[in-house]
Amino acid sequence: MELEKELTGLITRDPTIVNENANKDSETFATMRDLTAGVVSKAYALHQLLPKHVAEAHQSGDIHFHDLDYHPFQPMTNCCLIDAEGMLRNGFQIGNAEVTSPKSIQTAAAQLVQIIANVSSSQYGGCTIDRIDELLSTYAAYNEAKHRDMAHRFVKREAVEAYVEEQLTQDIQDAIESLEYEINTLYTSNGQTPFVTFGFGLGEDRLSRMVQQAILNTRIKGLGKDRITAIFPKLVFSIKKGLNFAPEDPNYDIKQLALECSMKRMYPDILNYDKTVELLGDFKAPMGCRSFLPAWQNDAGEYENHGRCNLGVVTLNLPRIAMTSQSDMTQFWTLFHERMALLHDALLYRIERVKQAIPNNAPILYKRGAFKYRLNEMDDVFTLFQNKRATISMGYIGLYETATVFYGPNWETNPEAKAFTLEILKEMQVYQKTWTAQYDVWFSIYSTPSESLTDRFCRLDTERFGKVRDITDKGYYQNSFHYDVRKDITPFEKLDFEKEYPYYASGGYIHYCEYPKLGHNVKALEAVWDYAYDRVSYLGTNIPIDRCYECGFEGDFETTPIGYQCPHCGNANPETVDVVKRTCGYLGNPVQRPTIEGRHKEMCARVKHLKGTSS
Repeated sequence: MELEKELTGLITRDPTIVNENANKDSETFATMRDLTAGVVSKAYALHQLLPKHVAEAHQSGDIHFHDLDYHPFQPMTNCCLIDAEGMLRNGFQIGNAEVTSPKSIQTAAAQLVQIIANVSSSQYGGCTIDRIDELLSTYAAYNEAKHRDMAHRFVKREAVEAYVEEQLTQDIQDAIESLEYEINTLYTSNGQTPFVTFGFGLGEDRLSRMVQQAILNTRIKGLGKDRITAIFPKLVFSIKKGLNFAPEDPNYDIKQLALECSMKRMYPDILNYDKTVELLGDFKAPMGCRSFLPAWQNDAGEYENHGRCNLGVVTLNLPRIAMTSQSDMTQFWTLFHERMALLHDALLYRIERVKQAIPNNAPILYKRGAFKYRLNEMDDVFTLFQNKRATISMGYIGLYETATVFYGPNWETNPEAKAFTLEILKEMQVYQKTWTAQYDVWFSIYSTPSESLTDRFCRLDTERFGKVRDITDKGYYQNSFHYDVRKDITPFEKLDFEKEYPYYASGGYIHYCEYPKLGHNVKALEAVWDYAYDRVSYLGTNIPIDRCYECGFEGDFETTPIGYQCPHCGNANPETVDVVKRTCGYLGNPVQRPTIEGRHKEMCARVKHLKGTSS
């Protein structure tokens, strides 16, 4: 009966079902087929696979077992850092095709598209190609050598270097532009564009610099004749003092280009090198949106990140614990520990289910090199995850609402209240360390990117507790540790407030600052980036970049019950507007989707004025 109800919801386009993922176009046959399969998989998982108490806890809203439309019906993994360097260097196989190591940047870029598409179809989370500038520079060197050889044969000696530079620049630009177009025109078996992230910015050599410039210039340029903002790949630009942080640094010019790109296209987000190493033990980009791996050394003592992955997420409903306790702190902690026992059982089930996969289930991951080590068909896949090489995520949501129960809605300036929210994460960390040692998989505390969960938990708790002021009456829960989105503060105040939380939740985190349209005031944004460097690891920029092609308006579109419209002329035609909103860690085009209040407020306090900067 429940399955029939869910399928009917798909056919009648119930927004809570068809709009669960903001980057899936639920009007296409491919996506509807995936959603239909997901409804069936979810129903079977809840009624036949999950332990009964875990299934009941998920359905009631005590916890959220993420991605039930894929796992555990299939023993799939979540997100990963692809070992693209090893796959390109050693070659790989897709289907019946043996792919050899490329001998040009154009071929390397084309192979990356195939890798991304196949990896994305073999898991359910995001994937990342990290340090892509340094990776592609290896293959750009082939182009340079070819053009220099050609120039020595046919070009006057004094014009050789100019010819080589011109040809090489064009090759790199063409390769990156083709890579961006191909990713944005891909559909995986999940019925969506691959959720892929590119990490870049640390390459110091000339060719890596050229790749960095091409990535940013391509994004600034935009897609198609209307130059719309590309949604994927997510760009994460690394900033490092001595390399690109200050005017005297050799790659400072590329940081300026990154600032321009972020102001015009909202990406790149930035990853501050020193703080990231402090939190994680070494440096790497997130797996997809915000999931981070801890430092890990292989048998040779080498730090290894590429080819590692996450096994899934289960999230704890913290506001429900607080409201159930009726403001009794002793009762809160009793309930908290009970819920952690549920979280344990749910996560352990995820681990046990993944162990049941075989290499032939996902050849690109297990046999062709995406997870680095190439298994034979009879090998145990769990050898790639044990010894703490993989992570599994202990998610949480709603620290703001949880503290509001005990300290009122304006608790952010109350040291006792903030200490309480940090204590929650510290208590989770006690469990994290115990379970990691016990099960030999790295349990990580994860600030959940709860796109639809902000609504689901709040909706379920409204049914139970009614409309509670400043908690359920908003219609959404605040994502993870973020400052109340209804309050207007400076970005500096926001960063200072949030900076402590990732020390306890380093398994997944991101900070955002939201700005008014800054025009050409690059220095204002740079002031925030620079302030963030010694305070936070990972920072996203939210700037209104919506565009109306009817009247030419550029800025922030108005929210309506059915989507978005131009505030100048009222145009809401998805064919003549470009609406881009931050949806958790990714961008999305939500024009035709009903807007749920909490979803696009997205976990970041709106900044009306940049105090301390020019405006």
